[in-house]
Amino acid sequence: MPDKTPINIAIIPARGGSKRIPGKNIKPFLGKPLILYSVEAALKSGAFDKIVVSTDDRQIADIAREHGAEVPFIRPSSLADDFATTADVIEHAIIQCEKLYSSKIPRACCIYPTAPFIRHTDIADGLETLVGTNAGSVFTVTTFPYPIFRALKLDTTDCLSMFWPKYERTRSNDLQEAYHDAGQFYWINTGEFLKHKQIFGHNARPIVLPRILVQDIDTPEDWEAAEILYQLCKRKGIL
Repeated sequence: MPDKTPINIAIIPARGGSKRIPGKNIKPFLGKPLILYSVEAALKSGAFDKIVVSTDDRQIADIAREHGAEVPFIRPSSLADDFATTADVIEHAIIQCEKLYSSKIPRACCIYPTAPFIRHTDIADGLETLVGTNAGSVFTVTTFPYPIFRALKLDTTDCLSMFWPKYERTRSNDLQEAYHDAGQFYWINTGEFLKHKQIFGHNARPIVLPRILVQDIDTPEDWEAAEILYQLCKRKGIL
């Protein structure tokens, strides 16, 4: 029996439920359903043989199909509640796609549907880094705007204190730069991922983004801020 054809896939996890912003994944963001920014960047990157949307929602599925993505399965309800993790959804999608496409999937990229600042060039760079460094995963990060070693906390009496008092007198320039997940995409070596079921696993590599391209969209206030920031980035030629 011949070996299965290897393919790279994008997995866009887009469930229907969203409590803080109802219908968030397909709500118009500056006139276009939010998920389409991710679909279009994936298409333009040229990095994928298949762009798969994992959803439990028929309306999301229809919109995705109309704009070039595939929805080869409907995600089960057990993976569409508030307790299902991204890793759970990725694992399910990889296993389903290998069966449905009769293919081996050596590399996959989870792309969040709520990432309008995503750039196709960053996706392509992520694949190049994954292959070129034999990384377990590659994902977008950005720097914290303030040294985390100077972080403060409130005690039980509402008094402030430092998490790390030893750094109180250390110059900012002498503190190590810290990064956080930018929440756009995650390239993974599927063999290693399926073995350990970890996105931030062994030999993870970064695609470092400027902070202006990173904006969580979890609340209506976040949404408004993202639209303002997106328009500014377009005028500046950053997007």
